Amino acid sequence: MAIILKTQEEIEIIREGGIILAYAIKELEKMAKPGITTKELDRAAEALILSKGAKPGFKGYNGFPYSLCASVNENVVHGYPSNYVLKDGDIIGLDLGVFYKNFYTDMAITVPVGGVSFEAKRLINVTKKALRLGIKRVKPGNTVGDIGNTIQRFVEYQGFAVVRDLCGHGIGKNLHEDPKIPNFGKRGGGEKLVEGMVICIEPMVSAGNYVLRKSDDGYGYATRDNSLSAHFEHTIAITKKGPCILTGIN
Repeated sequence: MAIILKTQEEIEIIREGGIILAYAIKELEKMAKPGITTKELDRAAEALILSKGAKPGFKGYNGFPYSLCASVNENVVHGYPSNYVLKDGDIIGLDLGVFYKNFYTDMAITVPVGGVSFEAKRLINVTKKALRLGIKRVKPGNTVGDIGNTIQRFVEYQGFAVVRDLCGHGIGKNLHEDPKIPNFGKRGGGEKLVEGMVICIEPMVSAGNYVLRKSDDGYGYATRDNSLSAHFEHTIAITKKGPCILTGIN
């Protein structure tokens, strides 16, 4: 699939969907407390999206039956919502997509549940900052490798590891488009960033080794050494002036 550039009008539509998505994520973050099940969070996610006139972006995608990817502790991404009850000390990745006016947006955050360990807090903060640093590299003339290299160097300096087998992506009328956006790489490597691209940058970080296995639910991915993992993601447009975050939470 070739890289599909978006017009300013299309970017504005994606931004509208991104506002709906950011709203839903913000509400889910408030709900992620001890005692709630991940399936309850999924039902809430779908209701929040539908209430704003949009559709869940993930439901039915490649047969995925839910609206929300809920990944707890060592689970990195694509976790199945279930009857698992969140408990004090867990961390949960909330990954959600919206389909609005024929365009997708994609966003993820990792949330501490109740009181969590110092290491869990640090992992979440490092992953969140890695996303911010990666976004700063988004401007015409830079490359995909510049984004990945920045994320990788920061994460590894903090003593953590970036996941290698999964990556960010372009987005638009398809949930996953070119180019791929790895969280590692060489400066100046990979595709050049140009105005009109819309991409998803999503650092996935392990507190231990970056090698993955299939999750126990058989669908998602978890760290092979069962170390904690965190995940953050934004949908971003590349403009003349640099990055424009389309899923920003106000």
